[in-house]
Amino acid sequence: MKRAPALWLDLAVKLSLVTLLAFGAFSGLERFAGKAFGWRLVGYSVAALVVPALWAARGRRPPYPFAADTLFVLPFLIDTLGNALNLYDTIDWWDDANHFVNWALLSGAVAAALLRTRVKGAELFALVAGFGGVTAILWEVGEYFAFIRNSPELATAYTDTLGDLALGLSGATLTAAIAVIVPRLPRSRT
Repeated sequence: MKRAPALWLDLAVKLSLVTLLAFGAFSGLERFAGKAFGWRLVGYSVAALVVPALWAARGRRPPYPFAADTLFVLPFLIDTLGNALNLYDTIDWWDDANHFVNWALLSGAVAAALLRTRVKGAELFALVAGFGGVTAILWEVGEYFAFIRNSPELATAYTDTLGDLALGLSGATLTAAIAVIVPRLPRSRT
């Protein structure tokens, strides 16, 4: 079974996500206070179902898009793990790294899905980078309404939000460039 490692990795990422979300939502630990973990439990769990739902809606054409699925869920797991380990409050650059890396991964999911189609070149670049830019904006709007507008972070939110948007777009743009360039590279015949 060729797909077994991809299947197990995908399931491990999703199980880890849901387990950490439940821990964050119900543990009562201070590190999760004010970080909308009830909303994250619902929203991130739904996000873990997006790729399977889209695959099913498109007629379940094999092979299953494990790369897209895993890449789509990883940013939610990384964010949750960062909160569980209190990294956002103990490592100054953690939030910035997350915005860059997580949008690279999220956009990588879109790139992996689109690479299974006939979309190539500039169109592929625009769709992947555009998806990253739009979702970075939507994320920041969600953060504002979920917990920033009524928190002490509001005083510095504008500068932080601009940085987060730039990092998210940068991660998405890097992934878009890789998605266009890598398939064009010559492959060795071994």
